[in-house]
Amino acid sequence: MPKLLLKFNAAVLKEIAFDKPALSVGRKPDNDVVIDNPAVSGHHCRLSLQGGTYFVEDLDSTNGTYVNDKRVQKSGLHHNDVVGVAKHALVFLEDAVPQPAAPRAQASPETDAGALPALDAQVEPAAAAKPGGRVGWLRVLKGAAGSAEYELAELSTYIGKSDRVQIPIKGSGLFGSAPEVVASVHRRAEGYVLVAVVDGYPAVNGKPVSGSVVLAEGDLIECGGTTMQFGFK
Repeated sequence: MPKLLLKFNAAVLKEIAFDKPALSVGRKPDNDVVIDNPAVSGHHCRLSLQGGTYFVEDLDSTNGTYVNDKRVQKSGLHHNDVVGVAKHALVFLEDAVPQPAAPRAQASPETDAGALPALDAQVEPAAAAKPGGRVGWLRVLKGAAGSAEYELAELSTYIGKSDRVQIPIKGSGLFGSAPEVVASVHRRAEGYVLVAVVDGYPAVNGKPVSGSVVLAEGDLIECGGTTMQFGFK
């Protein structure tokens, strides 16, 4: 069964099974894939299986639908194709893809939201290690918007203001504003890694993070008005 990875910048927000003949994508809640962003049309595009081939079709969206950075009205989809929907991306992954020669396993560093060079290590549970056999936790020290503690048992855990992230935060400033998704924590072979979805917004031990940083026990993570401490149990 093919699947889709919903991404925002470099962060994978959700994995979606393509388990029906068609999936609708848009901002309105009656879609199969809901993207809560004003740049996304109410019913933006549709992905469907037609005659043994998967297609994406734009539904007269305001900002258009793209496949691998090229605007399309309707296009067939192949393994690893990236469907662009405003600032979000849907990566199409087939479940039974013949393995070509060795160079196919190497993803180009220029692909950004496209080829996902480290994706397999994040999707397959066996590829990610629990450091020292322990599971990571985040304990909220200030500005709790949900629970007091969060277990980092999944391969990816997302932090932000959106109601779809696993760890909600309080924003900063007079109106408490914050990005929908500000950071993510991934369980990888080297340990737990914090990735900045919005560069410079999350800070670890007072230092703004751009890109990613491996977390150490006791590290303090600041996101807006919320401060958390990373540790193991």
